[in-house]
Amino acid sequence: MARTLPPNAVAPGPTDASPAMPATLIIAPDKPSAPDVSALLRVHLGLMHAASPPESVHALPVDALEAPGIAFYSLRDGGALVGIGALARITARHCEIKSMHVRAERRGRGAARHLLEGLLAEARRLDYARVSLETGVEPVFAAARALYATAGFRICPPFAGYGPDPNSVFMTLALNPLDGAMSGSAVP
Repeated sequence: MARTLPPNAVAPGPTDASPAMPATLIIAPDKPSAPDVSALLRVHLGLMHAASPPESVHALPVDALEAPGIAFYSLRDGGALVGIGALARITARHCEIKSMHVRAERRGRGAARHLLEGLLAEARRLDYARVSLETGVEPVFAAARALYATAGFRICPPFAGYGPDPNSVFMTLALNPLDGAMSGSAVP
């Protein structure tokens, strides 16, 4: 059973379905151990543990996000950290979005959509054909699930070593390499 978030807590992860993309937001490779990034990762991990039971928290700590096979990114506005996210290699053509998080005060203004679209563009650049993710079923994750669905992600079975989890939702998106468009179709 999920734990209740404190009354002043905000929903973890992306909660922004706005199509607006502020021109000043820049996504770029970053280090999870950078001081401002690791501080935001600690917030993210704290929210994940507050929202889900321990056995259903699949967020990675800083050291795991620096492992080979993980491409880590930050979203910044004039140098100020707005959000974070990573692409973890599953196979040569399949990756997983990990630790996607936008600061609470920046939600609702296009930052989460900008970050997600940047991660998907990076997945295409890295020649991935499929991007998958795991998120929570709890109501606090509803806006994140809606953002992913709006981007074309579809519910899928557990992947890459995940097992069935009543507190998890698994989603996947096939990337169309011909025009950069997103597609919910299957990719082998």
